[in-house]
Amino acid sequence: MDTAAVESVAYTASAGSWLVGYLVVWLAFWPVFTKAGRAGWEAIVPIYNLYVLLKIVGRSGWWLIGLLIPLINVFVWILVLYDLADSFGHGVGYTLGLLLLPFVFALIIGLGSSQYMGPAAQRRAPTHRDTI
Repeated sequence: MDTAAVESVAYTASAGSWLVGYLVVWLAFWPVFTKAGRAGWEAIVPIYNLYVLLKIVGRSGWWLIGLLIPLINVFVWILVLYDLADSFGHGVGYTLGLLLLPFVFALIIGLGSSQYMGPAAQRRAPTHRDTI
C-alpha cells in the first residue's frame, strides 16, 4: 500500500471520528437546551448552537467572537461552562465535568433532576440597587 493511500485512510478516519464525536456531544446537549426552554434542534446546528448556549447562560452574543479566537476561546469556554453549570444550580465540580466529560455531564444535567434556574451570568451581575 502506498503512502498516499495510507494518508487518505488516516484522514478519512480522523474526519469521521471528529464528526461522530461532535454529534455525540451536541446530541447530549439536546435535552439541556430543551430544559432551558429552547428547541432541541438548536443544539446540533454548528456556530448557532454556541450562540444559543451563550443566551441560555446569560452572556451576550458578542462572546461568540471570543469562542472563535485561538487561546482566548479556552478561557471563554471555561467561563461559559461555569455559567451553564450555575444556570442549572451546580458548581465548579460540574464545570470540570462538562469540560472533561461533556457527553456524560450534559446528559446528567439534561436527563437528571437539574432545574434550569435562569441565566447564571445575569443573576450574578450587580444591579443598580447593589451600588446604592
